[in-house]
Amino acid sequence: MTKSQPQLLTSAQAIVECLKLEAIAKVFCVPGESYLPIMDAIHDEPMIDLISTRHEGGASFMAEGFAKASGKPGVVMATRGVGGSNLAIGVHTAYQDSTPMVVLLGQVHSQFKGREGFQEIDLQRFFSPIAKWTMEIQEPSRVPELVQRAFRIAKTGRPGPVVLSLPEDLLTKKGRMEFANPVARPSPRPSSHEIKEIEKRLQVAKRPLIIAGGGVKNAGGEDALVVFSSKYNIPVMAAFRRHDVFPNDHPLYVGHLGLGMDHNLLQTVEEADMVIAIGTRLSEVTTQDYSIITKDKTLIHIDIDYETLGKVYPPDIGVVADAREALKDLLGCKLASPWGNWNKKRRQSYVNSIQMTGIKETVNQQIIAILQQRLPPNAIITNDAGNFAGWLHKYYQFNEKNTYIGPTSGAMGYGMPAGLGAKLAKPHCAVISLSGDGGFMMTIQEFETAVRYNIPIISIVFNNCMYGTIRMHQEIHYPCKPIGTNLGNVPFSKVARDLGAVGFYVKSPEEFDQALIKAIHAEKPVLIEVESDREQISVSSTIQQVRERDR
Repeated sequence: MTKSQPQLLTSAQAIVECLKLEAIAKVFCVPGESYLPIMDAIHDEPMIDLISTRHEGGASFMAEGFAKASGKPGVVMATRGVGGSNLAIGVHTAYQDSTPMVVLLGQVHSQFKGREGFQEIDLQRFFSPIAKWTMEIQEPSRVPELVQRAFRIAKTGRPGPVVLSLPEDLLTKKGRMEFANPVARPSPRPSSHEIKEIEKRLQVAKRPLIIAGGGVKNAGGEDALVVFSSKYNIPVMAAFRRHDVFPNDHPLYVGHLGLGMDHNLLQTVEEADMVIAIGTRLSEVTTQDYSIITKDKTLIHIDIDYETLGKVYPPDIGVVADAREALKDLLGCKLASPWGNWNKKRRQSYVNSIQMTGIKETVNQQIIAILQQRLPPNAIITNDAGNFAGWLHKYYQFNEKNTYIGPTSGAMGYGMPAGLGAKLAKPHCAVISLSGDGGFMMTIQEFETAVRYNIPIISIVFNNCMYGTIRMHQEIHYPCKPIGTNLGNVPFSKVARDLGAVGFYVKSPEEFDQALIKAIHAEKPVLIEVESDREQISVSSTIQQVRERDR
């Protein structure tokens, strides 16, 4: 593709032209008068659909979920300080999850700036701590340059959100607009020297372990990871909420580094004498409060972002590289790989952790088993924050790539709107969101968006009438003194039906199974409300058991 000739366009039209060049098909928003010209330009552009939502937070979660599912930047719009403030949770989620996102925010008229105009906030300063880049565009002729730079920054290096502030008067002004080619994502490779150094360390390693993160997914390196680990017989653990980075049924998959981990799985990291961290920032949860990468282990850290290397742990070898390219280059290493017995032992520990032999199955565990049985292999699962997700994380087997979307930021209200974004990105895949009643209520209004646009997701709501995660921590630290965590009973399934969707209320695994079968064949949004046991506060404990441990 060659650069286009300059065109006389309004700034709003130039922004939409940039979206077209990046092949952006969906834009999410709550309408606002400060950016009406952009909405009008989208109206005149048949290649782009505008998805109007009920709340900016929901819009930003949809854009983030769309980006994860499609591999393209999510685009979200809002008005001035109030709309921008509402969507900030999605920006923070995109930042912590390394998700490419471009945020277009209407701003007060240039003549009113600095006077505390209506809904005015200094948007650049407001978003700078949680965005990769922020900029206010002031000259029409610079719109293509700065919008295309925004896409470049969002997509390259460690992906993330960028925020553009657009004064109201800018959008109707015309200028001679000159556009560059769409952004091509660089894929740097390790140097031959770095490959040789890694080879030397692997030759003397006795128990190497790979921790694979979102950088592998962003690079499309899942298949390369399978080939590399299989060739050298190196076991793989998934970083927090990156379950689908490696097939869970593969004999070298040894678990997920998440919340409330089984000690036998942590033992895998404890026994490892070398950790190869690929495409992971080694977050607080992945590293179990920054405790598992100890000084007696050799750390090889490969990431596309140089600032990630050494940010948490100083690596013995740090490599700035695209995860897929690095894995392909590492296939040239000459290794004896005498690690079979240890690998089999650690795999068996993982298998034992999900079988739970001799322990009575909980209802939630049976529900996850039903999902595993009924859902097609390419079904995409999204989840909200909450203890209910513990059953999904522990028992569901993600055996195909690009089938899981979850917030490493731990954002409540994420699951259902992210599921809507994922379904819009992958309309031929079944999309199932899992939420607790607390989190679901935070973005319940977006279920109307699902109905209005006929986005046929299946939303499962585990209703125990409490903020369960916080109640668990209360019982651990202040047993028998709950405060602020009890919630009223919301008839979610009835609300779904009143909105025009399909709603089911189930009390048992058998009822859930029948509801799920009907939901899979429905051609409209479905909500399955699961009556949940308040006493079963987590995968491993009841409230009474937590209290007894305290005593």
